Amino acid sequence: MTKSTTKTYYDELGLHPSATEREIRRAYRELSKRYHPDTTTLPVAVATPKFQRVNEAYATLSNYERRLVYDAKIRYSRVIVAQAAPDLRRPSAGAADSPGFIDPIDRPLSSGEVFALFLMGATIVGCLALAIGIAVLRGDPW
Repeated sequence: MTKSTTKTYYDELGLHPSATEREIRRAYRELSKRYHPDTTTLPVAVATPKFQRVNEAYATLSNYERRLVYDAKIRYSRVIVAQAAPDLRRPSAGAADSPGFIDPIDRPLSSGEVFALFLMGATIVGCLALAIGIAVLRGDPW
């Protein structure tokens, strides 16, 4: 792969082309906070173009198909020929060590979600009680 003078989307986010989706999301979040015109201490004329480039890079790299096309354009291949043996003396970084994206399936419910489930359950129980009460008052047979 030859280096050109133009910056790639990976350079904009400060990542290697082999970065995972989690690393791309983490880098985007950090940079978008740093360069967002409403939250940065940089002049708006400097922050806005940088923020737009970061958004464009994230929009391409976060979409699997667009990323494949972009990787082909910059001539980066995802084919792994050989891998170095893992260093077994170093502990691996688990999900608890990583502050990145958490899969929605693996996270605990928030208090708002628990409250919404409570309201749905209470509604179902209330509807059943109302139906049984109406049936008893009308004298319908079971």
